[in-house]
Amino acid sequence: MALSLPSFSPESQVDAIKSSLTHIADEMDLQLTVRLWNGEVVPLGKNVSPNLEVVLSDPGVIGSLLRRPTAENLLNLYATGKIDLSGGNLIEFREAVRMPGSSRQRIKSLRKGLLLRNAIPFLFAKTNGEEKPDDQTVFQADEVGRAESKRNNKDYIQFHYDVGNDFYKLFLDKEMQYSCGYFTHPDNSLEQAQLDKMEMICRKLRLAPGESMLDIGCGWGGLLCYAAENFGVKAHGITLSQQQHDLVAEKIRKRGLTGQVSVELCDYSKHEGSYDKISSIGMFEHIGIANYSKYFQHVRRLLKDRGILLNHAIARSAKRTKKKAKYIRPERKLLLKYIFPGSELTSAGFTSDAMEHEGFEVHDTEAWREHYALTCKAWCERLTANREAAIKLVGVERYRLWAAYLAGASCGFTDGGIKIYQIVASKRVGKGPSGLPLTRADLYRPATKKQRDNESAA
Repeated sequence: MALSLPSFSPESQVDAIKSSLTHIADEMDLQLTVRLWNGEVVPLGKNVSPNLEVVLSDPGVIGSLLRRPTAENLLNLYATGKIDLSGGNLIEFREAVRMPGSSRQRIKSLRKGLLLRNAIPFLFAKTNGEEKPDDQTVFQADEVGRAESKRNNKDYIQFHYDVGNDFYKLFLDKEMQYSCGYFTHPDNSLEQAQLDKMEMICRKLRLAPGESMLDIGCGWGGLLCYAAENFGVKAHGITLSQQQHDLVAEKIRKRGLTGQVSVELCDYSKHEGSYDKISSIGMFEHIGIANYSKYFQHVRRLLKDRGILLNHAIARSAKRTKKKAKYIRPERKLLLKYIFPGSELTSAGFTSDAMEHEGFEVHDTEAWREHYALTCKAWCERLTANREAAIKLVGVERYRLWAAYLAGASCGFTDGGIKIYQIVASKRVGKGPSGLPLTRADLYRPATKKQRDNESAA
């Protein structure tokens, strides 16, 4: 004889959730409202933002979260539209749920007995339709990438970057810089910040006319072209993304840089050559900690004596034990599964040590955390503003996953949970001076006329 699950009337479910939400509003005083499946609206505070609404599709949303209260389930419910957000982007919703004072104290003040009683009508409630995103949005192999035998850098890169050039154009600047901008003022535009970023990278590399430059993981070629046009170098870029490669090749042709700038579809470990300067911007995260030694050995072979390397990478805080260092937090697991498979973060100190172990001399380490918070915020706002176009290109589920990723990244950098550093190092064979200036005054000299013209155009 089959057991029948207890059922509750729609009225009892509505009464229960309204009772819980009203209690939460009294204790936590948030700045948004919740729209229930029957159209009723419950404010979560005294002074709610008029447009910010969390929309619940059916009672099964509550049941699903009760049965599986995980970050991945919450993300899945959002990606599949069971939970919707209306009236703003995800960063605005994050700000709306921030509480003045101690949030832990307010959470402790909630009446657990009341919430538990009100949860009972939802324990067996099921949602209408799928609660998980389509399989195409999930990386299907080893997303962690710590086992070298299972690691496939090309698959990792193409899963992330070959979402499509048109998709990235919806939220990147006109040069399609997909790395941290440099905000000389917090109110600067994204375009200005990305121009200033490329200028600062070129200055830190001390680029000079006639020098050779390699950009490892060159993206859509913005830095390659900027360095060639503004500093007179001969620049070569390598990437594992076919779509990036093809766009860069077209950009080189259109800007008349054939012979001065080139691009190659190639893994860094297979590339051969000799360069005065090397940049690695937002690519190091894909290497894997176990491969740092091999990576820096190969980069050093590519660099001429007294050549300069600039390594620009996202990082995490240093951990006291190896066990803590290996632990992958739940939100990081989601990033590996849905957005950045194979990526791995370490501390700036660990990276500097790895560079020195392979013969580099470290000169400068600069934190850009707050710059990346502003960058990701701008990306999230732009993607949200182009929501309909994004959905046409990649589907609603992938759009929502990316919006959540960009908002989460901005919040992470704002709060300090994740970090980013630029490390400048040189290759010095034998004893003697490094060749770098004794001071860093040259990094902040007045802009050239060409740079000012570029800034005015932006």
